Amino acid sequence: MILRELKARAERALGRSVDGAVITVPAYFNDAQRQATRDAGALAGLKVERILNEPTAAALAYEAAGVDNAKTVLVFDLGGGTFDASIVRMEKDLVEVLGSHGDNHLGGDDIDAMLFDHALERIQRELPDKTLSPVGANRLRLSLEDLKVRLTDSATALLAENDLATIEGGNAAFEWDLDRRTFEEWTTPLLAGALHSVRAVLRETGLSASDLDEVLLVGGATRMPIVGDLLEGEMRRRPRSDLHPDLAVAYGAGVMAARVTGSQRHRILVDVTPYTFGTSCLGDVDGHWGPHLFVPIIQAGTPIPARKGQMFYTMVPGQQAVEIRIFQGDSHDARENVFIGDFTVEDLDPHAEENSEFLLNMSLDLDGILHVTAIERHTGLSKTVAMDNATANRDEEAIRMSRQRIAELFDDEVTPSPALPMPDSTTAPDAEDELLGRVAASLPRLDDVDAADLQRAREAYLKAVEADDETAVQRARQEMEDILFYIES
Repeated sequence: MILRELKARAERALGRSVDGAVITVPAYFNDAQRQATRDAGALAGLKVERILNEPTAAALAYEAAGVDNAKTVLVFDLGGGTFDASIVRMEKDLVEVLGSHGDNHLGGDDIDAMLFDHALERIQRELPDKTLSPVGANRLRLSLEDLKVRLTDSATALLAENDLATIEGGNAAFEWDLDRRTFEEWTTPLLAGALHSVRAVLRETGLSASDLDEVLLVGGATRMPIVGDLLEGEMRRRPRSDLHPDLAVAYGAGVMAARVTGSQRHRILVDVTPYTFGTSCLGDVDGHWGPHLFVPIIQAGTPIPARKGQMFYTMVPGQQAVEIRIFQGDSHDARENVFIGDFTVEDLDPHAEENSEFLLNMSLDLDGILHVTAIERHTGLSKTVAMDNATANRDEEAIRMSRQRIAELFDDEVTPSPALPMPDSTTAPDAEDELLGRVAASLPRLDDVDAADLQRAREAYLKAVEADDETAVQRARQEMEDILFYIES
């Protein structure tokens, strides 16, 4: 019945009859299941040209999107209800599944159920006299699925429901402002099972992560950024996600259908960004704490148009300005990337009792224009800047000018660092007394490691002052400030 309906839809779209089909099935289907699929196709009035394993189809789709040489790839397929990890070998017209391992009870539905449980706990705390009816619970599930989808591209998402039916009669109102970091903390234990399957299929095929040429993402649930991050940590390479994850298998079936019918044109054209875009912030770069850490927001290989967001924080409560610096590149040290542009958001809440949360959203359109929006979450204050030709190839002179601009940005101590701004530096005596006072106040409450670092920096500073070595004074002073900012944040 499903195949008959799909056949009818295809005929309406094409304006002619459709008699044949390539049908995909899970790699673990046995002969009886595959034959049943062929029988279903025949009953629907279709000649089944080929029964194709889903990981094979996905690999074909990625091959048609730009894989030309012999490759061994991992197909990571996380759908709504099931998960499969398959090792696939591609060489010319031969595509072979070397091994598969999976979990029939792991998918996006399980993540939805986890979110539902957390939401129910919150409702029971906030509305102890209310119990959702089946209708209200179903409405909540649908809203939570939408919340999960929005967290794919946004650092935070708001669920606001005013009409959740209850068994007591009437409706309940429920609001939940969830951030991606919390969501990923809850999701990671579920995804640990998927990583276990990846390790299992590698053992089964006798391969290691270094033997793989690529990791391919398939299935709607792989849109969650945490999936790519966990896989990158496990496989030591960034997975490809340039094909629509819900359609990759169908694309692969189309490629096979083109081959079966003798067509020589079976390429899939996908617009992706060739560059990674992000911002710099205060963090650890090769063991040195400073304002040079590059945080990627839109990764290279992301289909465009694209929209992604990340959460940052100001350095101190009541900070009134933050400078945003945008870079293009893949180095974790922002100084090694290409500078795109910067802007400052001012008039932040001066009465904030905690460090302000900042949402940094980036969107890249088909014309290569990068739109960057910074939003102070508490007040809603925002500023948007458009940066033209962000994806343009840059000649040596443009890169040289970028390096010069980066040097100016990071060599100027009084310039606030991007996203996590540092307080203004000054060498006035009062400022020195204030700094040493902060050091003295912080030492008694630190653990041994931090206290030793801060004590060492203070001693180096005092020795430099005594020796009248201005360079050493500035270096030791900056180290004390860095340690204090780290502790205070």
